[in-house]
Amino acid sequence: MTTTQNRVENVSGVSRRDFLGTIFSAGALILSAPLLPSDAEAAGTVDSAAFHPSVYLGIEPDGTVIIVTHRSEMGTGIRTALPSVAADELDAMWSRVKIQQAIGDKKYGNQNTDGSCSIRDFYQAFREAGATARYMLEQAAAKQWGVDAADCRARNHEVVHAKSNRKMDYGQAAVLAAKEKATPPKERLRYKTPQEYRYIGKDVPITDLEDITTGRAVFGMDSHRPGMVFASIERSPVLGGQLKSLDDKDARGVKGVTDVVTIDAAKPPYGFQALGGVAVIADNTWAAMQGRKKLKVQWTPGEHAIFTSDTARKSMFETVHAPQKAVRNIGNVDAEFAKGGRTFEADYYVPMLSHVSMEPPVAVAEYRNGKVECWAPTQNPQAVQDTVAQAVGCKPEEVICNVPLLGGGFGRKSKPDYVAEAAILSKKLGKPVKVVWSREDDIHWDYYQANGAMYLKAALNEKGVPSAWLQRSAYPPIFFIFDPTVKQAGMIEMGLGWVDLPFALANHRAENGPAEAHVRYGWLRSVTNIANAFATCSFTDELAHQAKRDPIEYYLELLGPDRTINFKKEGTENFNYGRSEEDFPLDTARYRRVVQLVAERSGWGKHKSTKGHAWGFAAHRSFLTYVAAVVEIEVDDKGRVRIPRVDYAIDAGRVINPDRVKNQFEGAAVFGTSIAMMGEITAVDGRIQQSNFHNYPVARINEAPVMTNVHIAPSEALPAGAGEPGVPPIAPAICNAIFAATGKRVRELPVKKTKLV
Repeated sequence: MTTTQNRVENVSGVSRRDFLGTIFSAGALILSAPLLPSDAEAAGTVDSAAFHPSVYLGIEPDGTVIIVTHRSEMGTGIRTALPSVAADELDAMWSRVKIQQAIGDKKYGNQNTDGSCSIRDFYQAFREAGATARYMLEQAAAKQWGVDAADCRARNHEVVHAKSNRKMDYGQAAVLAAKEKATPPKERLRYKTPQEYRYIGKDVPITDLEDITTGRAVFGMDSHRPGMVFASIERSPVLGGQLKSLDDKDARGVKGVTDVVTIDAAKPPYGFQALGGVAVIADNTWAAMQGRKKLKVQWTPGEHAIFTSDTARKSMFETVHAPQKAVRNIGNVDAEFAKGGRTFEADYYVPMLSHVSMEPPVAVAEYRNGKVECWAPTQNPQAVQDTVAQAVGCKPEEVICNVPLLGGGFGRKSKPDYVAEAAILSKKLGKPVKVVWSREDDIHWDYYQANGAMYLKAALNEKGVPSAWLQRSAYPPIFFIFDPTVKQAGMIEMGLGWVDLPFALANHRAENGPAEAHVRYGWLRSVTNIANAFATCSFTDELAHQAKRDPIEYYLELLGPDRTINFKKEGTENFNYGRSEEDFPLDTARYRRVVQLVAERSGWGKHKSTKGHAWGFAAHRSFLTYVAAVVEIEVDDKGRVRIPRVDYAIDAGRVINPDRVKNQFEGAAVFGTSIAMMGEITAVDGRIQQSNFHNYPVARINEAPVMTNVHIAPSEALPAGAGEPGVPPIAPAICNAIFAATGKRVRELPVKKTKLV
């Protein structure tokens, strides 16, 4: 495609009023096929009346194709990828496609851009949208010409009659098709073959690329309303703390400060509520922040002031060193250990982690006549509707959530507490309010990835291969934010790399124990896969070295014969990322494929590790994508680590946009490096100790991998996730390489806590 053909009209925001009349011109074809997975449609989440689709696909009389995408753009390219699927099946010219960003509305199905599931859940729905529109255009043109529709094909924005070579532009055909009152049944649709794809599987540039690189893109921080005021909020340093006393005299004396307003403290379960606190209102952000510094505030700390992370760490290890609830059980581990042969055991630990996306939380809200309109860089506009409605006392459908670009998210921005703050203040003040979080706010009041302790033990046969494998974990449960009585991780967390170990083990037991929660926990990019992969991948490498075996050869032996694992048959409850094992089985052949591919492409086995220079390997399946990683490490005589190269091999099923998938894995290598090398959130007496990048660092340019190669295995399997699966194997691969280079085994993250020389 030429540069001109690659360019799509600028994405623009859409209000509910637009959807009622101004998106499309008179005479446009408005597709009435609901763009939802069939299970969501059957559940009644779609208005089934004609011409009320969940996501609109329409064609203007001038031939412009308008596709409304319902997921949030935060660097993944999702509002290019999903529309390109529909445009491909429609056989539209990409240069004549216009993309509109959806507002929050239940008609769109699940809008939560989380869990690496946007393509997985909506690939087929967008295919249906494009194929349906193409069918309707062909039928309309055939009817106009009085010919057999079987002889008409929609190609490259025209309907062509094969026998006469007559042609009709999509715009003209759309006007005719718009007169039809019903869309065709699904069984009449014809889908393209992979050989016919124009965009699927191709490197289509993201629609926002030019605006982002030229500074015209609108992010959440850019949102503005006439008459808007700015707010900076002081919150209790301990979760659940109550305001004890307030002296705001000095704050009110700061130039630009117009008011000081209190927000009621949240009560458990905390969910996505605004935490409460004292808001300084000003005519600019700087003044609001300076006024906030002048506040004299005292807090009653509350029950969570007992939380100190070092004490919690000790408690979790006490838990995992004792029997806990079995979540997977094969054979008889205890009987095998009782035989008294050779065993090996190890403890692993990961700390709490913060999201620290480059754009901290920010939101604008305008409360008027009992309704609220928001402008928020959110991963979940429907959660905004629900949370804001509860906060101000209106109905969710009375909350309009406009979604600009997100300056990163990583799971933090699916939790709209910051939007609720803006809405509450707007209602109190009677004017639009912009709430801006500082980096310190972002780190102090995050929804943290939980810290966790893991204990693993294996009985080893004469070849050093496990005849029994025991693993125990304990970490505070994410669902504490929804139910404060919960003490133990749920099956979702267990299904993120804990119960779904792929090895062919005759005796295997996975256990999980309780842990207290005292801060807000949430999902961070790849969630508990981070801890689970670190423990299992590190332990596997340790066993390989115990057996004096090559780690990749050893890993492939543990995989055993190619097979799909039937968790239901063995009696194991496996979350499987919310999808059926029939559609997405755990297939060890796909594991084997990526391991062999990364070994080949990285040159594994051709390099000889030396003191201070070595390679490490790890493999992990997450979000239904199979990933293997090889990391090259250099450690100098001062213990400083350099990462010259990372190689990934991935099987993510059918890939829609290879360039964006590679981009996600390149970013994951940097993200995973930050987690492995330096990331750690700690607490003392309930107060978070870190505040900015000086004490919660992320990988700088000289610390990030110098080169990251992403090798995509061709696959005809259903599309799987891409945004998160690159993160879990990086930390263990780095630590395994460090051991090969230094002889120092890293069992606790971050690496900076281990003396390497």
